[in-house]
Amino acid sequence: MSSSEPFDFRIEYIIDTIKDAQPSVVGLQFPEGFKRRGTAIADRISEATGVEILISANPCYGACDLDVAILDNVDILFHFGHAQLDDNKYSEKVIFIETRSDTDVTEVVRKAIPEITGKRIGVMTTVQHIGKLPDACEILEAEGKECLIGRGDSKIAYPGQVLGCNFSVADGLDCDEYLYIGSGQFHPLGVSLATGKRVLIADPFSNEVREVDPRKIMKQRSAVIANSLDAETFGILVSTKPGQYRMELARQLKELAEKHGKTAYILTMDLITPDQMLQFRVDAFVSTACPRLAIDEVGRFSAPMLTPPEFEIVIGEREWEELTFDEIRGE
Repeated sequence: MSSSEPFDFRIEYIIDTIKDAQPSVVGLQFPEGFKRRGTAIADRISEATGVEILISANPCYGACDLDVAILDNVDILFHFGHAQLDDNKYSEKVIFIETRSDTDVTEVVRKAIPEITGKRIGVMTTVQHIGKLPDACEILEAEGKECLIGRGDSKIAYPGQVLGCNFSVADGLDCDEYLYIGSGQFHPLGVSLATGKRVLIADPFSNEVREVDPRKIMKQRSAVIANSLDAETFGILVSTKPGQYRMELARQLKELAEKHGKTAYILTMDLITPDQMLQFRVDAFVSTACPRLAIDEVGRFSAPMLTPPEFEIVIGEREWEELTFDEIRGE
């Protein structure tokens, strides 16, 4: 890796771990954004240790997306880009490499100051920038702001860390608005919808500051709900991925459907894709898997894809005004 590499893949730690443990086969699993680095990282580890390396090519969108199948063929699996979830403790073979970023966040936080209107600011980020929160708070406090960092539930490894499916770090924070440090839209959008408060994004990679606008996504979700109001038959999807498995919730939703005179089937699979759903004749799907599925893949399935809260609106168990993002919460 070059000295300008903005992410810490902890290659020397991995090499030392392999030399100590003497495994025969090592697995590497990368999220989509890091996959292009996979072969170079494998080369470096292989040259230093001589160990056989298998690279998981399965899609990976979070720590919930652990490649369980590869565990049967490796002695150690290094999973990059995510912090450990409580659901991932079932296998001692898995070592999480959080892949922290050394990108400076101070410039973009200073740039955000004029855009911040409140005094009490809830600050959050992904695991890549979690070590930079003290720097961000120091800047905010120097400007007379009060920096608040939430702890989150059992799925959250670090105070201030937000996941795409878990906004518990915002729970109970008595703040005026939120500052999210990171790239992308989904995490801060979820916080905006979960809290109803203003969320600013300070993106250290693009050095841009922008405000989350939830109106477009709410319009999209309202259309999906409206298109499902006449549905009589539902396919309730359950992913067998360890961090996404919610069979108990699926059974509860099926009971709700039947209570309202509807028909529902529970469909289980590992990876949920539009092609896999093509042959199922239902009026709407309900995803209990990754909450992003219904959002990111909207319009690509053969029937409308609802989240559990949206399904409750469709069958009359929840008011439209109570629409929220689906979350996978811990204890």
